Amino acid sequence: MIITYEHTDRAGRPVTLHEVDADNWRAVADCAPRDDQRDWVPALAARYLVLTAREDTWHSLAVLAGDEVTGHIMWARDEDGSYWIGGMLIDAAHQARGIGAAAVRTLSMWLSARPGCTAVRLSYAPSNEAAAHLYASLGFRPTGVEEDGEVVAEWVVGGGGGGAQRVESAA
Repeated sequence: MIITYEHTDRAGRPVTLHEVDADNWRAVADCAPRDDQRDWVPALAARYLVLTAREDTWHSLAVLAGDEVTGHIMWARDEDGSYWIGGMLIDAAHQARGIGAAAVRTLSMWLSARPGCTAVRLSYAPSNEAAAHLYASLGFRPTGVEEDGEVVAEWVVGGGGGGAQRVESAA
């Protein structure tokens, strides 16, 4: 499965989301954040892959810019019909290129188009100002609710994000 809404990074490369499979899982697992981000994300995306492999709640996706694996993002459905985005980790070597923004925008649009979706949510540490700024720039608004000490933000379905029609194909 490939998810794309024709969003690109700053170099013009298409940013797409792919099912984690036998061909890309090692590259996803090796993605690591900058050292100064480790208060908010694990040292390697491998931790997220283990979580999604052992539980039925979260679903991992590889983030690609062009043909290169650049990170990880995951999603889940809540009982209330909302979808959650979590586990976004863009490899340190690929940050500050618009890949994370394009990945969140793409996944938000894909999730919002799923039957019964009422909202798309995510959470971040209150001290993570970069995440707060990124998510606000993409249309996520704090709900006033905290979960596990994190700010919950919501992107209301039909509330923005922009982009081209969804394309989903078998890899």
